[in-house]
Amino acid sequence: MSPADLRLERRIFADSHGRDLTPEEREALERIRPPRTYPVRLAVQAYDGPIAMLPVAQLYARDVPDLSPPEGKDLLQVLWCPFDHPIMPRTLLFWRSAAAVTDILDPPPEPPAVQFDGYLPEPCVLEPEQITEYPDHLELSEELREQLKQLSVPQTAEEGMAPDTYYDCVLSNAPGWKVGGWPAWDSTDLSSQPCSECGTGMELLMTVATFEEGDDAGNSWSPHPHPGAGPYPGHRGFNATGVQIGSGYRQHLFVCPAEPEHPHIELMT
Repeated sequence: MSPADLRLERRIFADSHGRDLTPEEREALERIRPPRTYPVRLAVQAYDGPIAMLPVAQLYARDVPDLSPPEGKDLLQVLWCPFDHPIMPRTLLFWRSAAAVTDILDPPPEPPAVQFDGYLPEPCVLEPEQITEYPDHLELSEELREQLKQLSVPQTAEEGMAPDTYYDCVLSNAPGWKVGGWPAWDSTDLSSQPCSECGTGMELLMTVATFEEGDDAGNSWSPHPHPGAGPYPGHRGFNATGVQIGSGYRQHLFVCPAEPEHPHIELMT
């Protein structure tokens, strides 16, 4: 789908929430997603020239204390190609000086299509909230893991969780979009991430997440105040950005702490 059609579809769903669709809205939706008869013939459209990347995040060092930009830079711009490479969008990081950005493209260029609806981010205004979180239990020593199993927390019985499970779901790393902090390893094994240029251990720069909340019963990491549901029906949980990674995962971006402009690493968890 084209970004313009996808935005129109989202707007129709949002505007018609709680009422019947108008004939004009139905006609627009049928044009955007025409009824299919099976078997479906798949057509591949070839595009000449480069495909524009989409903006994902723009972060200023003044707003995000843990950003740690390179010397002389105070702005991070994250773009991605809205197609799988091979299982998630490929990202590019641009560290810049905000004062040097003078030629602003309005509107910015867009690709002719996106592969999946969840690869077109919905524009959002950020309200950064600094929190303290702790690493996944897989990143702890054996001694600390054993201590976690003996952890005495009254809520564990109420939630029906083992102490170490309660630690991972409620106390360790926050879900949602974030800068810095700790990665989640709940859907993949722990893996070291050395820099391809200098071998330094990579650190988590940013997480692009499908949902802002975790699945734990206590919702310990819900944004406060809770801003409500997503921008349009069809997304479970709180998802203001409209982004979906895989079937509901996170995309972690790791950078080299010795030189943030070395090639970064992407990992889905």
